[in-house]
Formats: sequence, C-alpha cells, structure tokens
Amino acid sequence: MTEDVKVRYSDSDLQEFKEIILKKIERAEEDLELLQSTYKNGSDNGTDDTSPTFKSFEEGTDTMSKEANMQLAIRQEKFIRDLKNALIRIENKTYGICRVTGKLIQKERLKLVPHATLSIEAKRKQ
Repeated sequence: MTEDVKVRYSDSDLQEFKEIILKKIERAEEDLELLQSTYKNGSDNGTDDTSPTFKSFEEGTDTMSKEANMQLAIRQEKFIRDLKNALIRIENKTYGICRVTGKLIQKERLKLVPHATLSIEAKRKQ
C-alpha cells in the first residue's frame, strides 16, 4: 500500500490562500501609499521662524527620515511584488510547492508568510 503524497494544494486551499494574499496586498498597498506620501510631501513643518541652528538640524532629521521612509517603501514594493507573484503561482496551481525540495510547504508557514517559496527544511539549509 503506497501512501498518498500531496503534490499540490487543493483548489479550495488555493482559494483560501488567495483571499489571505489579496487582503495582505490591499493592506500593503495602503501602507506603501502612506510611506510614499511622507517622503514625497514637500511641505515643511513651519520652521521658518526658528533659529538657523535648529533649522539645519531639523532639515537633517527630515532628510534622514525621508531616506528611511524611502527604504521602507522599497521593501514594501518588493513585498507587494512577491505577493503578486504568489497569486500567479496560485493561478498556475504551483503555489505552496518548495522550489528546492519540490515538497509542499506547511500550511501554517504559508498562512504566516504567504509569499514563501521555500519550506522550512530548505530555508534552514541556506
């Protein structure tokens, strides 16, 4: 008697993952919009009337926080791209299959990291 090894997730499982991913994309796009608005916002904080010393310090802080927000936005864009790639794998019915071992990635892992392409086993070997 051979044991049935699942080679892919069922259509209902894939639909469940798709809903999780769509919600995450929606949230991530909202977060990205917020981040982009903070570093694209050219308005100053009304520091015209403060002394030059504080003004230059504040401008330096503004620049640092804009750079940090840009870095966060770049990471967020990558996250959204990874999630959208996961949707493509769902459509192809290859979602949840480890790209190294070819085995199914644990459902619990996919619920936490829905864009995962590696099983824990493969991830540990990296």
